[in-house]
Amino acid sequence: MDKSVPVISADRLEKVYQTGDLEVHALRGVTVDIFPGEFVAIMGKSGSGKSTFMNIVGCLDTPTRGSCRIDGVDISTFSKDQLAHLRNRKIGFVFQSYNLLPRTTALENVELPLVYDRSIGQKEMKKRAIRALEMVGLTDRASHLPSQLSGGEQQRVAIARALINRPRVILADEPTGNLDTRTSVEILGVFQQLNDQGITLVIVTHETDIALFTRKNIQFRDGRIVRTEEVTRRKIAMNELMNLPAPSGEEETK
Repeated sequence: MDKSVPVISADRLEKVYQTGDLEVHALRGVTVDIFPGEFVAIMGKSGSGKSTFMNIVGCLDTPTRGSCRIDGVDISTFSKDQLAHLRNRKIGFVFQSYNLLPRTTALENVELPLVYDRSIGQKEMKKRAIRALEMVGLTDRASHLPSQLSGGEQQRVAIARALINRPRVILADEPTGNLDTRTSVEILGVFQQLNDQGITLVIVTHETDIALFTRKNIQFRDGRIVRTEEVTRRKIAMNELMNLPAPSGEEETK
């Protein structure tokens, strides 16, 4: 893996939405590179452009002007089918709402991205899914349904699902938004462990506390990047957990 070549490279990205006669400029000339092995927080208030940026680099949308390269491939003029193909091969997604199938086990939920890949047999698919669950510390819950898992466990399943295609980058959109503080820190600990193994991670968040667990913060405002800074004293999730109050006797909301 050549760490000198960005996984994500945006050059003067602009995105304009037309609402009747009104033009809404969601991105205004965004230029940024994210390199292999980085752990980046994309920060900003609602309307700052961070979600639009994630949609473009996640191959869910195309820019109005400028260019975007994913793992060296220019996606700026890709068709929807081309974007879908690249997205399935290169990018793993983790969302706030988990997006798990309720009547499907944790293992089967993790397998889903590979179900329609005819080049991978059932045995290999299961092997990869078990490995992904192992990476997030959840092999003992493989046969459980989402309703039998806590919120934190459901998010771990979602992270394992994002890992199964061995993506070049994982994009996480407010991944701790539905979790309590202690569980949020546990999930950030999972992300830190994955990043320590060399996996590139980009988290979209409006919470400054969450951003302190990453290695770099990129601040958006009014469609522009207004600040980029390295996190020189990154919080370590395990240390943070030691300082949190013990949970009450109430079971975590599922």
